[in-house]
This record gives sequence, C-alpha cells and structure tokens, in this order.
Amino acid sequence: MDKWSGKSWATLGDSITAANGYQPIVAAALGFARVDNYGKSGCPMTAGGERDAGSTLRVGLAIASPYDCVTIFAGTNDYRLGKPLGTVNSRDELTFYGAYRTVVEHLLSVHPACRISLWTPLQRDKDGYDTERLNDAGCRLPDYAQAVRDIGKLYALPVLDLYEESGFNMLTLDYLTSDRLHPNEYGHKRIASMAISFLQRL
Repeated sequence: MDKWSGKSWATLGDSITAANGYQPIVAAALGFARVDNYGKSGCPMTAGGERDAGSTLRVGLAIASPYDCVTIFAGTNDYRLGKPLGTVNSRDELTFYGAYRTVVEHLLSVHPACRISLWTPLQRDKDGYDTERLNDAGCRLPDYAQAVRDIGKLYALPVLDLYEESGFNMLTLDYLTSDRLHPNEYGHKRIASMAISFLQRL
C-alpha cells in the first residue's frame, strides 16, 4: 500500500471509467490521495467525427498537471464506432494506433516520472457488437485489444489484459454487467481486484 499512499492518479477512458465504479475501490486499497476521473461516456480513443472533443486522445493531450499514476482504458467504442485500426507504426490520429501512440507520447514527454499503464477493453456483447463481429472498418474487438498490447511493448509500458484475464466473457456478461457491456457492481469489483494487484507490482 505504501507505494501509492498519498499519490495522485488520473483515469482516462470511456463510460466504463466515467461511471467511477472501480476507482474508489482501488484508491481505498492502495491509498491514493487524489483521483481525477477523465472518462468520457460514448467516446473513443481515436480522433475525428462528432465525438472528437471527448476522445481519449483530446482529453489526454489536455492534461497539463503531473500525476504519479495514469491509466488508459479505451478501445470498446473505437470498435463499436468503426474507427480504423491503422498499424503499430501509424502516426495518424484518425487511427486507433496513431491516436493511442500520440497520447502516450504526450504523457511520457510531459510527465516522464509518471507511471502509465494501458488497460485492454473488456469482452462485450451489446448492440450486435461482440467479440467476433467485424465492424465498419473490417476489424474485430480483439484486434483493438491486441493493439493495446502492441503499444505497451513498444513503450515498455505495463498492460492490464482485461480482455483475456478478467473473466468477462459471453457466459458471465449477464452477471458482471448491466447490459452485456457496462460493468455493474460485481463487474467493477472484478476490475478493481485485478487493478489493485496490477498497480501494486509496478
């Protein structure tokens, strides 16, 4: 607990982060003194379109004050909205890889002492978008999860693989979520339990 006691934490992401369900549990367990929630409901990581202003990219680029810990938890809306994936070498903010790399590089450049971690999207099954359906960009949800892992490797940043290790799957979504996408109380507790042990080892 001492590692994060009295420290600051910024949470970037979409509605799952905006709901502020996992943060209080993690903060209480690890002793964070300050937690700022930058989650934006319905918004992707990727720039462009009518949700550009709320994109994790734009929100992340606007962070000026330093934090001890930053977590980035995005990808499910990029999948649902058909945002192009791009490639790991992409710098195009209109692609998931490019936008993600841009915000990571900004945070690392402005706050090199900050401990940044990347969290993959959870498995889902809502509005016809599950783990198998191709979106309008010709990509599946696991492709976005893999992109997060790739970016973690590129910058030597730790990845919390919620897609593969959280237990959120087609058989448990009714128990862990309210609508087979957004975590309920049990789902947030599950995420928090993984995040606590994950952040403790950083």
